[in-house]
Amino acid sequence: MKGLEQIIGIWGYFLCFQADNRSFFIVSNFSINIFMYFCSRIQNPSAGTPRQKTSECLINLVKNKNNMNKANKQVSVSFMLTGIVFCICLVASNLLETKVFRAWGSITLTCGFLVFPISYILNDVIAEVWGYRKARLIIWMGFLMNFFVVALGGIACALPPAVEGSDEAFKQVFAFAPQVAVASLLAFIVGSLLNAMVMSKMKMADRNKGHFSYYFSLRAIFSTIVGESADSIIFFPLAFYIFPFIFTGAPMLTFDIVVELMLTQVIAKTLYEIIVLPITIQVVKFVKRADGTDAYDEHISYSAFKIKEI
Repeated sequence: MKGLEQIIGIWGYFLCFQADNRSFFIVSNFSINIFMYFCSRIQNPSAGTPRQKTSECLINLVKNKNNMNKANKQVSVSFMLTGIVFCICLVASNLLETKVFRAWGSITLTCGFLVFPISYILNDVIAEVWGYRKARLIIWMGFLMNFFVVALGGIACALPPAVEGSDEAFKQVFAFAPQVAVASLLAFIVGSLLNAMVMSKMKMADRNKGHFSYYFSLRAIFSTIVGESADSIIFFPLAFYIFPFIFTGAPMLTFDIVVELMLTQVIAKTLYEIIVLPITIQVVKFVKRADGTDAYDEHISYSAFKIKEI
């Protein structure tokens, strides 16, 4: 009997400290039930014996570990609302991209510029408060919502209008050119994930340094530069140079103009981030207090595809 107790004791500690392993956790609930059954079989009827206390302690450790893993997979109302606004901003920015306005002198920008930087600010808030894994989940959700709207817009444009020619204005908004849609979605997913990853890694490096506003500002600005640079480097060459050259034999814009657009977008959106930074800092502080969360991404995978790990 003593040997059985020792084996069950080792088993209990194994369940406690290995429950974070995802492949192991698939069978952990079944293992926990068997473990608690054996613990109950070796308990001494005399209350308060060391044997009983040990088995009860192990049972509680396993239950607590299991509950912690379940709690880590839950999301708060604040996180859910921030994710919803994030997805709305992404969809709105794609729809507003169809109008170009004169910003200053000869500098022109798309109206999507008014909304899209907000998604990067929300990305910073999510990565700062809830960590990279939850930011990754929201980024992929935003990607899917964008793809969904693009697909629905294409289907709607393909349907015959009730009156011939009455849907021309509708098509100008919703008839996304396939190459532009692909370039936009690809640029978004790469840029957003890089933005969140830089925020996460810089936060770990700045841990315990104090001066939250200063270090958060550095994280937010640098992550935006990295994310927006990746977004622009992917989107503009693909949408206006590479894809048109492949499908029509000639680029839509010259390479010089493409480079100018890339630099303008990165600089303008980074300045946008800096201008609204005081508001972003207050939002982050408020959400941390309200949600009681301040995640640090220790021992996580930065793979873009491990969406289930939240």
